[in-house]
Amino acid sequence: MDDTPVPVDDPKPQGKGRPTPKRRDAEGRRRQPVSAPKDRKEAYRQMRAKQAAERDKARQGMLAGDERYFPARDKGPARKFARDWVDSRRLPSQYFLPFSLLILLATWVPWPMAIRAQILAYVITIGWPIMMIGVLFTSVYVSWKVKKLVGEKMPGESVRGVGFYAAMRALQIRKLRFPPPLVQVGGKPVPPKK
Repeated sequence: MDDTPVPVDDPKPQGKGRPTPKRRDAEGRRRQPVSAPKDRKEAYRQMRAKQAAERDKARQGMLAGDERYFPARDKGPARKFARDWVDSRRLPSQYFLPFSLLILLATWVPWPMAIRAQILAYVITIGWPIMMIGVLFTSVYVSWKVKKLVGEKMPGESVRGVGFYAAMRALQIRKLRFPPPLVQVGGKPVPPKK
């Protein structure tokens, strides 16, 4: 045991300087009057307004790139890396949907029969298979490359599902990707919207 006296001017305060409030006083200050709705319709209206405000806040957060509001499939540093890697490149697979739409529209146009037969023959026998092979190879390459890079740059991060996530993002039209791209083609950050 140490018998040295404790100095009187001890810099550490001994207490909070005020008495602990009684429980009923503390609870009374926390309570706020509740304005209950007059009827069921009003309660439902208030609930819908509150839910709409929460959804709007979450949507704004997602559009701003705030990961707290992302769905579970988009969260994590590996998924962010995959999104940025895909968004910083032009890949053949991102043109698959516009190309498919163009083919669909070409079949609906009332061409003269001879021209229609030639167009459809070339598109179906040459254009469509080339596009499908390009999409397949691009998807395999993107999946392999992103998984490899995530494994190298983030050794503790799981690569499960990251390749498929990147390949599916590469299939989407850039303007329709969600969460929206945060990098431009070439790797520069997207400028803030005014």
